[in-house]
Amino acid sequence: MNVRRSTATAAVALGLPALSLGLTGCGFDAPTDQVYNPAVGVNVQEGEVDVLNTVIVSGDDGSGTVVVTLANNNQDEDDTLAGVTGEGVQVEVGGDTTIPAGGVLVLDDGLLSVTGETVTPGAFVPLTFEFDRARSLSLDVPVVASDEPPYDEVPVS
Repeated sequence: MNVRRSTATAAVALGLPALSLGLTGCGFDAPTDQVYNPAVGVNVQEGEVDVLNTVIVSGDDGSGTVVVTLANNNQDEDDTLAGVTGEGVQVEVGGDTTIPAGGVLVLDDGLLSVTGETVTPGAFVPLTFEFDRARSLSLDVPVVASDEPPYDEVPVS
């Protein structure tokens, strides 16, 4: 009888540390609870408007097209992209940039063009998105080449 009890005690004693090691990934900061962005573009989700999957698609060094999705978290009022600024770059905003209440505005058709020496594939360009209602959001936007999918169909300036 003592042999069985000793064997069971040994199994539990050896099993508990292994079990506790297996559970160390669980908790409030587990990797599965973290935001994961599988795309090249960068996101900022800190206000009434989210700036999502933002990239600059460049055909030639020194110029490119900003591709971005703007999501309005305000369910009652539209907002408008008032402008985009960046250090050492010029950004031109064209067309209607109204972000509907509770909706999205996808800018991937050349409405945002950027020029400057830092606009080269592989670089990051700091941009600030300014809105009529929501607060401004800043992020470092990666520059990608326009010659590979999925960016080969984006009109570049």
